[in-house]
Amino acid sequence: MDMNHSVRVEEVEALQRIDTCTVSNAIETFQLRLRNTGFANSSIRCMFQDWPPMVGYAATARLGTSEAPMVGGAYHNRSNWWHSILKVPPPRIVVLEDQDRPPGVGAFLGDMHAAILRALGCVGFVTDGAVRELPQVRELGLQLFAGNVAVSHAYAHTYDFGEPVRVGGLEVRQGDLLHGDRHGLLTVPKQIAGEIPAVAARLEKEERAVIAFCRSHEFSVDKLGQLLKGLS
Repeated sequence: MDMNHSVRVEEVEALQRIDTCTVSNAIETFQLRLRNTGFANSSIRCMFQDWPPMVGYAATARLGTSEAPMVGGAYHNRSNWWHSILKVPPPRIVVLEDQDRPPGVGAFLGDMHAAILRALGCVGFVTDGAVRELPQVRELGLQLFAGNVAVSHAYAHTYDFGEPVRVGGLEVRQGDLLHGDRHGLLTVPKQIAGEIPAVAARLEKEERAVIAFCRSHEFSVDKLGQLLKGLS
């Protein structure tokens, strides 16, 4: 886990006030990564789209749901996984890579595990697999990003705690800073997290100027080109 670049509490709170699209735009200006990387694809859906942006540090693991245990009818809960989650600073976001093919046969997370994760200081849960019991989880206050919704937990069990995972094409490492809302999920480079709000405010001001011009009686293609050239 990269803890060399600590993000202050007030910087996390500032990111919570910015939508994910604008955060993505701001990150692009720093040219730290290719523009087609750093975010999950559309296979990962936000379940509670009316909620404000989710920001937190990733606690990673892998998930299986389709194979029964060698002994007994269910896998035992793993307290060592809970301790692994607590190694990540709050606010925490659990990220599970579903190893089933196709993913999402069963759902690890329902209301009971949502309550456990909330007690562990988690604000969100991300998986390329399934989730269930959405009304109860919503009431508990845990945001969900998932590939699908399933009726059963099947043989859900977790392993490979703290290892790098991939969900929706996005590589996530233990301790990565995540940002997500109705538009999707992305990683935020910690070294620029404190600078993003100011850059985002500037970009939003520029966009509002273009939108206002497009709605005005002064609009023309030539003037639009001049305006956009001045912003580039």
